[in-house]
Amino acid sequence: MGLADQRFNVNLSILFTELPLLERPAAAAAAGFTAVELWWPWVDSPTPEQSELDALHTAIEDAGVQLTGLNFYAGQLPGPDRGALSVPGEESDRFRANIDVAAGFAQSLGCRALNALYGNRVDGVDPAEQDALALENLVLAARAADRVGAILLVEALNRPESPLYPLVSAPAAAGVVDKVNKTTGLGNAKFLMDLYHLSMNGEDLPQVIASYADRTGHVQIADNPGRGAPGTGALPLEDLLDLLRKAGYDGWVGLEYKPGDRPSAEAFDWLPREARAAR
Repeated sequence: MGLADQRFNVNLSILFTELPLLERPAAAAAAGFTAVELWWPWVDSPTPEQSELDALHTAIEDAGVQLTGLNFYAGQLPGPDRGALSVPGEESDRFRANIDVAAGFAQSLGCRALNALYGNRVDGVDPAEQDALALENLVLAARAADRVGAILLVEALNRPESPLYPLVSAPAAAGVVDKVNKTTGLGNAKFLMDLYHLSMNGEDLPQVIASYADRTGHVQIADNPGRGAPGTGALPLEDLLDLLRKAGYDGWVGLEYKPGDRPSAEAFDWLPREARAAR
């Protein structure tokens, strides 16, 4: 096995950000990729104007790339990942308002994976109250995803960069996945295995793969330290991706790394061009 056996997509919310949003799908295509993913692009609006949704839809279609993953509204990203769905009050309301908008946009482009960031702990709020709210909102999101033929992803982040985010281990995120599936009976909630975040938490990545590959709906990668391209740090990412394939994972691998002090188009020299197009 090797890089040519993987299916890679490019996260347009962390790569090609030197370009306006509507130019990024074409830039990814020009770099040889046929698939992209996105954080929710409108950080200030869970319900943007239809014209904005239509413009992004057209940009993706015109570029000839497939949208393979989309985040629900998650507050201010980039930055300390905080999510919205477990934050009482306005943020939770904004998440709920976004559910059908995001699901509808995903459906319009054949996107089959929707990611819901859990949300930070809030001072003065009982964590149990936040967890109950999170489960309620994740159930709503899972049902919306199911209506459009998609899976719901639950992601573990890392404690050093997101110290208030409660899901900072594979078992913690997988436990939430199990609760959502038990509550809905749909079975469409899956673990988002981000190897960078898990490595930042000091987890045994081969053991994580062995334990959770069968519950994984999407994988994201960046090297560590630095969250740069593969080869800029110390993670044996090619070996880890081989382990995932051997464990039965055959889904997308999202490139969610920082390009460094160079244009994003130059940040893919580790990946032969013939390996960039999905097969």
